[in-house]
Amino acid sequence: MLGQQEWLILTKLPGVGSARLAEIAAAAPDWPAGWLARLPHQAATMLRHWLDHPGRSPLTEALEADLAWLTAAPGRHLLYPGHPAWPALLEQIGDPPPLLWGVGDLAALEPPGLAIVGTRRPTRDGLTNAALFGRELASRDWCVVSGLALGIDGAAQQAAIEAGGRSVAVLGCGADVIYPPRHGRLYHQLLEHSGLVLSEYSPGTPARSGFFPRRNRIVTGMSLGVLVVEAAEKSGSLVSARLAMEQNREVFALPGSINNPQARGCLQLIRQGAVLVRHIDDILEELSHWAAVVAPVVASQASGAEAGSVADPLLRWLSDSPSPLDALVNLTGLSVSDCQRRLLELELEGRAAQAPGGWVRLPETA
Repeated sequence: MLGQQEWLILTKLPGVGSARLAEIAAAAPDWPAGWLARLPHQAATMLRHWLDHPGRSPLTEALEADLAWLTAAPGRHLLYPGHPAWPALLEQIGDPPPLLWGVGDLAALEPPGLAIVGTRRPTRDGLTNAALFGRELASRDWCVVSGLALGIDGAAQQAAIEAGGRSVAVLGCGADVIYPPRHGRLYHQLLEHSGLVLSEYSPGTPARSGFFPRRNRIVTGMSLGVLVVEAAEKSGSLVSARLAMEQNREVFALPGSINNPQARGCLQLIRQGAVLVRHIDDILEELSHWAAVVAPVVASQASGAEAGSVADPLLRWLSDSPSPLDALVNLTGLSVSDCQRRLLELELEGRAAQAPGGWVRLPETA
């Protein structure tokens, strides 16, 4: 399994984007030979030069700058596949980020997360509703995931923090860059109250318009579902909803007046099958099963950091809370037959067992 240094180097190779890295990583090639064989020619040549002559490679200077940033202040993190705090749900999306830079408290990743998104130009009712759902989620030990944007996003995250809850902000710039600048106070409040800021872009990277749609796939991908509070008919929030649907996440929408332009996007989503939301229980009833499956796994990953992560694509989703077969099929991406076969193998190995309500992971024996 690749470590921090290897992932940093891979992201600096020319002509290799996140989709290509994810495709190669899925094949689980040996390091470095298997990666060298699968990388484009120019990238492979550059990697081989770094491996053979690190002191003469331009990659070394960039690598040292990254490592210096990570160690320059407390609360700075680099997450990558295999890291104990890596958001496991990201492994289920088609184009996961190769790594995530973080500032703040990694414990914010432990509770189940719900994305709250919406227009940057909300009505007064929109702001009130965003704050209401942010507070309610915080009071139920959920994490509010959003993009720290003006309007609905910021209102929901602000309310969650003020209620003593957790919030994760995913930025379309470096995790150490405050954007939008008007949310400087919110950025610092989030960090001061056990929140976390994440980005796939290197520290110091300025915000660019093209980064925000890419950012949205992470917001929805690391969440169990997405709530759209207010959105116009042509809105970035509808892009997030579409991404959530493609990622097999639940989509929720608040209804509104047909005379309110900022409600038309939500009404459109409801027509397309999004869950109509009246109050917080409409969301939690829909997601309670998934939260029960995911939260124990995340907690066990965090507590088991010293022992390393679980590589098995199915075993890593099992905990001492029973997980039904259909939930495991959705979480792992395996077919029903492959999931059943692997569960039988794990049972024969004494690593899993059936229990009322699903499958559980058995304690490791010496």
